[in-house]
Amino acid sequence: MTALRAPVLAAGLAAVLALLTGCVPAEDSSPSPSTTAAAPDPSEDATSLPVPSQSPKAAKKKDDKAPRAREDHTNPASIGVVVNKLRPLVPLDYHPGDLRRPAVSIGTGGESALLRDAVADATEKMFSAAAADGAPMVMVSGFRSYATQVDTYNHWVRQHGSEAAADMISARPGYSEHQTGLSMDVGDSTGACNLQQCFADTAAGIWLANNAVRFGFIIRYSPGEEDVTGYSPEPWHLRYVGKKVAGKMAQRNINSLEEYFGLPGAPGYS
Repeated sequence: MTALRAPVLAAGLAAVLALLTGCVPAEDSSPSPSTTAAAPDPSEDATSLPVPSQSPKAAKKKDDKAPRAREDHTNPASIGVVVNKLRPLVPLDYHPGDLRRPAVSIGTGGESALLRDAVADATEKMFSAAAADGAPMVMVSGFRSYATQVDTYNHWVRQHGSEAAADMISARPGYSEHQTGLSMDVGDSTGACNLQQCFADTAAGIWLANNAVRFGFIIRYSPGEEDVTGYSPEPWHLRYVGKKVAGKMAQRNINSLEEYFGLPGAPGYS
């Protein structure tokens, strides 16, 4: 019995020593570095939990799934900005810093021939596609500064005899989408029906109604939306919102930015 007991004791002692020196890996019940932070319990108070860090790539992917943050609808530099009779530009004399002249047929000059850089890129692609489909277009008007909008609005007041009448077709200074550099008026290359309701029936008007969304544009002032947008229909007035927003609006048959972003309609000035 004594002879047998000695080897058993020796083997047991050797195993203990091996564990202490690390020769035999002991089972580790602690989590690996990549899983140290436990997933938060939805039932816990969110204010008691740390806010996890998020990589820029992950943050961008998340943002793409939903309309942009509400503050972007006020920031004039954002493509998600919403400008209407209740939402003036801040500041009123905002002037974008990345304007350029797109390489397309333009029927105007000076600042009106300018658009923001991303919009100019999309415009060039859209005009090229329209021409290839037999519906050549011309850019009638793009960016307008605050000072230009003062003159434009006053012209329509004189033309129609009152601010109330002018307000249905022209924005007051500081309330115009043209001032953002994200909007433009488009015409048929023949000049037929430019800035008139019949533009919708021209080759360019028909093509835009069916294809502008593919390039990130929407027709901003559609028929039946006057109580929301505050303006008469303008089939020639395009607003750049990016392909994703334009596509989602088309899929959901939404014709105004106010409805899409859940913002109040703006039939008149406050």
